[in-house]
Amino acid sequence: MTKVIDHIAQALEKKKTAFSFEILPPLKGQNIDTIFSNIDPLMEFKPPFIDVTYHREEYIYKERPDGLLEKKVVRKRPGTVGICAAIQNKYSVDAVPHVLCGGFTKEDTENFLIDMDFLGIENVMALRGDAVKSETYFKPNKNGNMYAQDLVEQIMDLNDGKYLDEDLLNSSKTDFCVGVAGYPEKHLEAPSLESDIHFLKKKLEAGACYVVTQMFFDNQKYFDFVAKCRAAGITKPIIPGLKPLSTRKQLNMIPQRFSVDVPDALVMEVVKSKDAAAVRQVGIEWCIQQSKELKEAGVPVLHYYSMGKSDNIQAIAKAVF
Repeated sequence: MTKVIDHIAQALEKKKTAFSFEILPPLKGQNIDTIFSNIDPLMEFKPPFIDVTYHREEYIYKERPDGLLEKKVVRKRPGTVGICAAIQNKYSVDAVPHVLCGGFTKEDTENFLIDMDFLGIENVMALRGDAVKSETYFKPNKNGNMYAQDLVEQIMDLNDGKYLDEDLLNSSKTDFCVGVAGYPEKHLEAPSLESDIHFLKKKLEAGACYVVTQMFFDNQKYFDFVAKCRAAGITKPIIPGLKPLSTRKQLNMIPQRFSVDVPDALVMEVVKSKDAAAVRQVGIEWCIQQSKELKEAGVPVLHYYSMGKSDNIQAIAKAVF
């Protein structure tokens, strides 16, 4: 298998933008065919790698027979490890599992990474993750990593053969290529874009190889972000992440949940749409224009957030690649 950073280098050398995408694990109770049916239509565009998200635990409260409430941990979308192995086995394409700080102790993280290493998976995306829905602010697990930078450092320790158990003898080194997230309009918790870029640089200095951005709907936001990153001394690749708008509800949900602006022109096109199908088509056409401009600018990879559905991504890829 190949490192993502090498896929990026190959795309730059060939001066040909590569296509990649991210998938969600299916809800618990669904089988792997749910994933394959969404990946299959996209394989004609020869993605060099596919990201697989990891959804952290949620808490629910169930009433016990004595009337008291019992807190229960639930994982609605398990399967990241198995899906990554299945993707590499079925498609011979590099799978990139997301590794989170939230919901994991450092020992959990180490064990997760050991499993990845045993499966021959050499690429990971290191993310802090969101707060659980019942909490306003992110809280790490006891003995867990607080920040994505801490997670990158733990992965780099494994690459150096340093495990949490310092008494291990003749420990094997891993060889992970690590990606991290960047936010063209700043992370919703960051006080400023400049401070966000400062901490992005720290993640890269800790050992991360490349950046994939949060979604954006105005390409100028991406171009300005890259320019500010370069001015701050960041030299590693910054891959644009794109998500086609697909429902009217997202006009309100995306700005609120992700702190991402939706341009007025896109808003007006959605507002004028007569039905859900028309809204989805507006999102596809807007993303096609974004993609063409970014491709023309020479980005090495265009990375799409599929959110479990591939029909709109397929329509975009047909027009762009």
